[in-house]
Amino acid sequence: MIVHQISTTSTARPQNNDGLVTAPSTPKAPTAANTRILTISLLVLTFSTGLIDALSFITLGRVFTANMTGNIVFLAFAVAGMQGLSAAGSAASLVAFMVGALCGGLINVRHSGWTQARLLTQAIVIEAVLLLVAACLAVITGSKHEIAPNTMYALIVLTAVAMGVRNAVVRKLGVPDMTTTVLTLTVTGFASDSSLAGGTNPRWKTRLASIVAMFAGAATGPLLLRYGVVAPLAVSIFVAAVAYFVARRSDPLSIVSAVGGI
Repeated sequence: MIVHQISTTSTARPQNNDGLVTAPSTPKAPTAANTRILTISLLVLTFSTGLIDALSFITLGRVFTANMTGNIVFLAFAVAGMQGLSAAGSAASLVAFMVGALCGGLINVRHSGWTQARLLTQAIVIEAVLLLVAACLAVITGSKHEIAPNTMYALIVLTAVAMGVRNAVVRKLGVPDMTTTVLTLTVTGFASDSSLAGGTNPRWKTRLASIVAMFAGAATGPLLLRYGVVAPLAVSIFVAAVAYFVARRSDPLSIVSAVGGI
């Protein structure tokens, strides 16, 4: 067989063992983590989402800073003139969330070779830092129950950016039924794939756990708000720390390192 000589440019293209030019390599997908442990971490973050949305809806002018579907609907209601809703607050939340998602996208692209667990822990660290800043701001401004307008917008932006970063990274992980911020498709799958619909109930435990976690977080939020705005923020930071350490345990590289050190 005759192999034709291919002219080279200043940048040589990769060749296989037969000397034939191969296609350029594509970015690697994140190395898979222990799915069961990673799912636990995502469930913990789903609980945190309920806390954050309870905080934002009840104390930050009836906006959502994690659930953008509901937030866009609120924005439309406010634009249409419905009383008690803030178009400016919903718009600020939407823009801040998109900025956070943009940052999360940059993390995904620039660190495409990282493991799933490392990507998630990076997002959790950013989230925890932003929530810590929000909590400190609430303490400094004395925002226990009444929040000044400037402080309110700052809290909206900080929490929405945190949720945007996390959502972008979690979306990249692609764990089925574990978005941590949206339950519409999870509830749909829970019903449409059930035995009542002739399905096989795939991942029904994970789907149900996700629904329960969001519900529990949202129900806990108002209880914590009795002690002031800082309370749900502080608990959200603690929850993020728990999710961080759980995610670390799901990393195959960290497990190999730990075994190697024994």
